[in-house]
Amino acid sequence: MHSVNVTPAVWERILAVRAGQACPCCGDWSAEEKSALALYGPLARRDLGPVTAAQIGQSLDGRVATVSGDARDVSGPDGLAHLHRMRALVDGVVIGVGTALHDGSRLTVRLCSGPNPARIVIDPKGRLPDDAPVLRADGARRVVIQACDRLRPTGVEIIRLPLKRGVIRPQDILDALHDAGLSSLLIEGGGITIAGFLEAGLLTRLQVAVAPLLIGAGPAALTTASPSLKLADCIRPDTRVFSLGSDVLFDCGLSPTAAEATLPVHDTPLAAPRRAASYLS
Repeated sequence: MHSVNVTPAVWERILAVRAGQACPCCGDWSAEEKSALALYGPLARRDLGPVTAAQIGQSLDGRVATVSGDARDVSGPDGLAHLHRMRALVDGVVIGVGTALHDGSRLTVRLCSGPNPARIVIDPKGRLPDDAPVLRADGARRVVIQACDRLRPTGVEIIRLPLKRGVIRPQDILDALHDAGLSSLLIEGGGITIAGFLEAGLLTRLQVAVAPLLIGAGPAALTTASPSLKLADCIRPDTRVFSLGSDVLFDCGLSPTAAEATLPVHDTPLAAPRRAASYLS
């Protein structure tokens, strides 16, 4: 397990990587700082093409909330700070309408420095009220993906997509967001939305933050629509484990691009022709 220390200098470097002005591999860093660069570097990089990551926080027994729906403190303080760093590194954050309604999600960056991402809600039937926190005007893009003709307040972008078997296909969502200029995405919740992208084979990375907490009952973290019946058929991702402090993070690579992104920039065989000239050591 790698212990992570996100010092101000490390985070400044990560934001520079996001801007295409630095690499995440060079420099004189402590072991814990190198772990932080290894953790956030793959998401911050923009030289390897589109990235779709998902992050979910859960208890030791695999729950994301109590039976009453209380999910506010599943992740510890370091797990929450990690989530905000993830938001700061992507172009947009995606949630389902159920999460937006139940949690009053704001999807802003508050626990670290960095830009607010575009806030994207999958709302097929137009259930999200116009005064929901996620739709508040604050300078960040606000996008609603829906299958109905409902109008939205001025400034809220509407992406109209068809229902197929009662849902909007994750592939259609991803294609539409890429067409809208949002190539680096974080699928933040809830578990059903994340499971849909996972089962469709669209995730580059999946991060599972486990807090030292036993809930006993309540909704499970991830439940796919077509689970494997044999262990031999289950997904076995390339996994790295990091200690965030209050939480343990499993960083799971689910695509060849995910594996390539963990290699040092200056040693990656395919990086040279695609790396921006501004990637500095």
